[in-house]
Amino acid sequence: MVRILEGATRIPVPGGKVIAEHIGRVNSGDEAISIAHMVAPAGWEEPAQTPLFTEYTVVLKGAVIVEHAGGTSTVKAGQSIVTPAGEKVRYSTGDEGAEYIAVCLPAFSPDTVNRDE
Repeated sequence: MVRILEGATRIPVPGGKVIAEHIGRVNSGDEAISIAHMVAPAGWEEPAQTPLFTEYTVVLKGAVIVEHAGGTSTVKAGQSIVTPAGEKVRYSTGDEGAEYIAVCLPAFSPDTVNRDE
């Protein structure tokens, strides 16, 4: 059945990042995929995580810094990065912050992100 979703659900996150989930467990009840619009301020960072989902990130503005087993990647506006399920990663921003779209397969869940304490 075709569904129109009236808007995104804001998911609270510490550190000033704003998550607006359009498709996913919270906003639409979809467990197979999540699609969210993220806005992270300059200097934002989060703990390392080893998620059970693959994350596809498309940077719209600014840059997202991703620390991973192979080093550190700076993903700038117009670029994308794929972080596979089971790989330990840590996301942050530099001096300009970032706006990006994150797609997770299967859908993001606080229970499957496996953030470090």
